[in-house]
Amino acid sequence: MSKGTRYPLGVILAGGLATRMGGGDKSLLKIGGQTLLSRVVARLGPQVNGMALNANGDPGRFADLNLPVLQDSIDGFAGPLAGVLAGLDWAAEQGADCIVSVAADTPFFPLDLADRLIRESEGQGHPLVLATTPRLGDELLKSGGGKRLNRHPTFGLWPVALRDDLRKALNTGLRKVVLWTDKHEGREALFPVGQVDPFFNVNTPEDLIQAEKMLEQT
Repeated sequence: MSKGTRYPLGVILAGGLATRMGGGDKSLLKIGGQTLLSRVVARLGPQVNGMALNANGDPGRFADLNLPVLQDSIDGFAGPLAGVLAGLDWAAEQGADCIVSVAADTPFFPLDLADRLIRESEGQGHPLVLATTPRLGDELLKSGGGKRLNRHPTFGLWPVALRDDLRKALNTGLRKVVLWTDKHEGREALFPVGQVDPFFNVNTPEDLIQAEKMLEQT
């Protein structure tokens, strides 16, 4: 494993359309007096060797974060993989080997996310790992072909070396993250779910209320 893998850069994915929240920047909504995004920045910062934010539109609305703001290079809304590609292109300019991605609307993700993803990548030709959690309780009864794991495709370790392959895939219409990671023999890192689901993300106004309650449990 190279030093670049051990010290990855971090990319916060905030390029979603937030349709279930009525549009706008849901990452700028607040819980406990702080924006979701500021909580994500504080959580990711100690885990990586520098950070950038993937977001489209006017970058000035994030000026207070003092982070590079990366726009998608793929036309139209191409989903989280377009944000990953923007992050990989930025990381290549910095001379980095890989990035760790997180979602801007998920304020409780693990404090050891990067370390766990990196450990799981040991021995891979290209470090490519997605975060997973076990399906518990009622989740086991939901659709999904009996799968016992939830994959969290916006939380992963991604190799700069495969960025041109990803660009080609996106330009030919690929949008589903796991189709690309499976093609490249991506691995999974399993994270436990305790009192608070570490990958709980805020999609609706009801979720925002739930996140406020969860904050009291952390």
